[in-house]
Amino acid sequence: MGLFRKDLDAINSLRSEKKTWLFFLIFCVLSATGHGLIGYCWSRSQIGELILTFAPLFLLYTIVILKQWPTKWIKRLMWVGVGLRLVFLMATPALSDDYFRFIWDGRLLASGYNPYLYLPSEILHTSIAKEANLTQALYEGLNSPHYFTVYPPLNQLIFGVAAGLGQGSVLISILVLRLFIIAAEVGSLCIMASFRWPKYLQKSRREIVLVYALNPFVIMELVGNLHFEAVTLFFVLLALRGLMSLSKMPFQYPKSAVALGLGASVKLIPLIFLPLIVSRIGLLKGVKYSMITIGVVLVLFMPFMSEALFHNFGKSLDLYFQKFEFNASIYYLLREVGFWLTGYNIIQVLGPVLSLTTLVGVGWLALQRQNLLEQMLLALTLYFLLATTVHPWYITTLVALGALTQRWYTLVWSALLPLTYVAYLSQPYQENLRMVTLEYLLVFGCLSYEFFLKGIDWEKPNLP
Repeated sequence: MGLFRKDLDAINSLRSEKKTWLFFLIFCVLSATGHGLIGYCWSRSQIGELILTFAPLFLLYTIVILKQWPTKWIKRLMWVGVGLRLVFLMATPALSDDYFRFIWDGRLLASGYNPYLYLPSEILHTSIAKEANLTQALYEGLNSPHYFTVYPPLNQLIFGVAAGLGQGSVLISILVLRLFIIAAEVGSLCIMASFRWPKYLQKSRREIVLVYALNPFVIMELVGNLHFEAVTLFFVLLALRGLMSLSKMPFQYPKSAVALGLGASVKLIPLIFLPLIVSRIGLLKGVKYSMITIGVVLVLFMPFMSEALFHNFGKSLDLYFQKFEFNASIYYLLREVGFWLTGYNIIQVLGPVLSLTTLVGVGWLALQRQNLLEQMLLALTLYFLLATTVHPWYITTLVALGALTQRWYTLVWSALLPLTYVAYLSQPYQENLRMVTLEYLLVFGCLSYEFFLKGIDWEKPNLP
């Protein structure tokens, strides 16, 4: 009888293994096909095709991350996440045109010119453009030819390397840029998998990594559309790993500060975490940490330093906060109140006021007890909810932090963000405010449930 049961258990185990393999293969094939269609077939004006491809991808992804997987399968799925990123390797970004500016700035730098000093619209027909191979076709792809570049120095260095290796080829430059992003993504997955997780987290560390590794929105926006939030996230996670080692290796914080400074040299947004980190490690260490972080940014800016740099870079940042509008939430509501009271758009007032409100909110979060990851998630969430511009790829960092803290409103947000491409059905683009309203009603609903009904346990310990 015992032998019969063992044989029966073996047969059931074999059947279960076969079913798991079948589901795994179906997931791989369908996911690769869907990502391939997004990368090589659809444009951002084909919103119907994009949504009909993305929705099943996200459904498959949801099934996978909710399923209980043995350790060996989790490892395989992590490799699938890397493989899905490689699907986009030779694709030209179809949902974003930012890469034209990346290549434009990179060609200037590779030719020995400071990209912070020149407006594209002013140098197109000059000897500078001819020497740097800044063509009419490249210029016509720019979405901001009348604004100075706002990309920080490490980002510019990557652009310069891509342009130098590209030797005038846009496709090769795109390939090099994408390799940087894929390398950063693989690095982020390795760091997330290596974190030592506290006992209160219900999922294993590798299961948590799958939430980020397989998210089709993250893959599409970062690797497919060439957005360098991927590189910033890698350095932020590297900085976090250094901070989490402070108890055993107290001299790790300078390395962590350097990593955060490198992240801020790609995108400035990590600087918002400094007050939280100061609170975490103490005032004296925190001041040193902040000085190192800011020092790294300034050192990387040094080769570009000039009086014009401060003027041009500051002017473009000022325009970003006081002119650009896209996919906002609270700002759009206040803007309507402003129209009702004054009859015109009061973005020049609201932009600075909302930025100041964000800083006050981050300061308040810094005074709360413990749980640095949760504080970082809340700080970044507050920043985006009060921002005047929230492009889809901005939220990818929130998806990573949401996975690390097991806050799932970030996944709901990532599922809804492809709807923002409805704006590109018309030229020039015009937002569909009904879609924006639907997006934020669901996001605020999930966020309210997680933070007001489930609550925030500020007493949770930090990661060791």
